[in-house]
Amino acid sequence: MLNGPMPIDVPRIRTRVGELLAEYGIPSAAVGVLHGGQTAEFAVGVKHVETGEAATTDTVYQCGSMTKTWTALAFMQLVDEGKVDLDEPVRTYLPGFRVADPETSAKVTARHLLYHTGGTEELYGDPGEDDDVYERMVENIADAPQVFPLGRTHGYSAALGYAILARILEVLDGKGWDDVMRDRLFDPMGLTSTASRHEQVDAARAATGHLLRTLEEGPIVTPIDYLPRAFGPGGNITSTIREVLALAHVLLHDGTAPNGRRVASAESIREMMRSRVPVPDPYMFGPAWALGLIVCDWQGETVYATDGSTIGQNARLRVLPGSNTAIAMLTNGAPRESLYRKVFNEILTGLGTVTVPDLPAPDPAPHLDLSRYAGVYERPGTRFEVSAEDGRLTLTLALNPMHADFLRKPHHLRYELLPVSETHFLMAPADPSEETQTVAIYDFTDGPARYLHTNCRVHPRSW
Repeated sequence: MLNGPMPIDVPRIRTRVGELLAEYGIPSAAVGVLHGGQTAEFAVGVKHVETGEAATTDTVYQCGSMTKTWTALAFMQLVDEGKVDLDEPVRTYLPGFRVADPETSAKVTARHLLYHTGGTEELYGDPGEDDDVYERMVENIADAPQVFPLGRTHGYSAALGYAILARILEVLDGKGWDDVMRDRLFDPMGLTSTASRHEQVDAARAATGHLLRTLEEGPIVTPIDYLPRAFGPGGNITSTIREVLALAHVLLHDGTAPNGRRVASAESIREMMRSRVPVPDPYMFGPAWALGLIVCDWQGETVYATDGSTIGQNARLRVLPGSNTAIAMLTNGAPRESLYRKVFNEILTGLGTVTVPDLPAPDPAPHLDLSRYAGVYERPGTRFEVSAEDGRLTLTLALNPMHADFLRKPHHLRYELLPVSETHFLMAPADPSEETQTVAIYDFTDGPARYLHTNCRVHPRSW
């Protein structure tokens, strides 16, 4: 659907996306473009491989960690209202807040949490599915250790950091996070298809998630329909392609929604974009993290990103302020970096804008002391072992046995690490269903590297 002239051939691109979905084993995609005040959107494929029901632009997809941008936007409203200061300790608003490390307990701020530099391990137990879930998460982390010292590095927090922000929103607004999001964002923006709870989604419109074990078998229905409620503020929003573009509109238009409603001040939107910390692995997503947004560098142009994955669905949004453009894609299949690059670049080339850069090439003649990288880097549930053999580095990833068995993969996957620089590596795929990943191994303060950073997550050296 087009709401005005746009310099791209939508029927041709729609056909191309259909070809790519078949190639990658992804059942459907909804794609939307906002450019120069005009929008285009289309959907390709099926919502569920067993029913064969077609996906449409009104299909509701799970947005995963794109939710964090929504939560950050609601939090910035508190800043606009003078109710919070991003640099005040969390304890100012949650007086009983405590983790195992006294310094973090006393000094961690909302800005740390928005940046993912708080460093506390995601050990919040089972907080349940009731309305007090975020209160319980905050209570349950009193003994949670640090993955890294407060502010030392960027290390993605899948659920905990934004649950703490949600709890602040709950306390200051006197209502649950789901109601906060409805009252602060969804209703004022006129969004009728965006929700924070799976029970609120019209099942007849919802896409079903799918996983891929092999291309020969094709996509299979996910065994897990939705994420636990603990992931709510960091991963549980569902939406349509049109309403994801409404979020992009707010970011492109200084806090104003498509219906004309101002949902945040221009100053707060600028703060979301300009307040940043470096990301150790700059290549897969971007070199810096802002407040609820990833900062990308596309051939010298600053682009903002927000992505998300659930177990079988994926969401991508790129915002290009320099050309007043946003592009989004929602799918009901596993995330594939090369698919997103191909689809987005097809569209961006037609628009005459900057395009998504490729990953860097490996350095054919690095001069590295491999012993500084070798070791085990781990956190609960994840273990990487880096080995130096025959003048090269290899990485062995230990998979969760149940996860590995379901996907019919070995319990240990071995990858070659190809140097790009002293701290950055490409991780070559182990089989055709995978893609090249990027890894940072860094912080040589004490000699050997302290941390391994990949897919935004940081893992400290254990030996």
